[in-house]
Amino acid sequence: MTLTDLSNGFRDEDQQRCVQAVIHSRFADDRDQQECRYLMRFWWQLRMTYQEVSVEELRLNVGSRKLESVMELIDAIRSSHDEIDAWLASAVRTFPVVLDRGFRGASTAPAAAGASSDDVPDSADV
Repeated sequence: MTLTDLSNGFRDEDQQRCVQAVIHSRFADDRDQQECRYLMRFWWQLRMTYQEVSVEELRLNVGSRKLESVMELIDAIRSSHDEIDAWLASAVRTFPVVLDRGFRGASTAPAAAGASSDDVPDSADV
């Protein structure tokens, strides 16, 4: 099954961006580089009409819990805008925000390095 039709299934750009934000902030954990790589390719696929990633690649590289949710999202995109909204609500309840320890570590470095804790975005906003 090709995923090139996904970019056309959203109500509007806001809904598309919300889905992408959930994939980015709650699914793509760079502590698992391989899984993260394919989830980010899927993130990109949500906007592109050419093939960025295949279902088979997702099956081979994404853990079962996240894969099940991604497949539910694909079905929702192909079904209705309301189902996409329901998927968003479910994903936010099910998957916590991934804490990027590298970003946080760099952001909380001493002020002499040019960063302060004020530079760290609130992850609850994602």
